[in-house]
Formats: sequence, structure tokens, C-alpha cells
Amino acid sequence: MLVIVAYDVPSDRRRTRLAHALKDFGERVQSSVFECRLEVEDLDRLRARVRKLLKTEEDRLRIYCLCASCSPQVELFGAGKVVEDTDVLVI
Repeated sequence: MLVIVAYDVPSDRRRTRLAHALKDFGERVQSSVFECRLEVEDLDRLRARVRKLLKTEEDRLRIYCLCASCSPQVELFGAGKVVEDTDVLVI
């Protein structure tokens, strides 16, 4: 599934650690937004990892899970690219 992770973290140190962690799951498409193609197990791992990095009284993070029929409807304006499924191999 396509998962969008958006965050607002005021601490430079925590924000940097969070961004590095999210790079293990997907691609940065905006300063504080990542697009990830994940299986359910990977989404659970992502949730567990970000929980360890955040201070819930100061930080905000949202995870949006898009269904398969929603994913092709992502629109892009300006620079950048839509994250493609990297596990597809055409022979």
C-alpha cells in the first residue's frame, strides 16, 4: 500500500533522526513528507520506530494509508516524481 507520512517536529535533532529513520521505509517528497510503499508488517515496524523517536507532547506525525485504487490518483504539480513500487521487476 502507499503510505504518506507527514510530520512537524520542532527539535532539529529529533527531526533529523526521524527523517533518517523514514528514509529506511520510503522517499522524501517534501521537507517533512515521505511516500512509502509498504506491506502491513513494514508499516508496523515504521510505527514502532517513529514512536521511539517522538516526544508526543511536542511533536506531530500523521500516517495516511492509501488503498490500491487511490494510489494512481496521486497528482503531482511542479518538480518531483511520484514514488513507484520498487519491488516490480519486468523481464
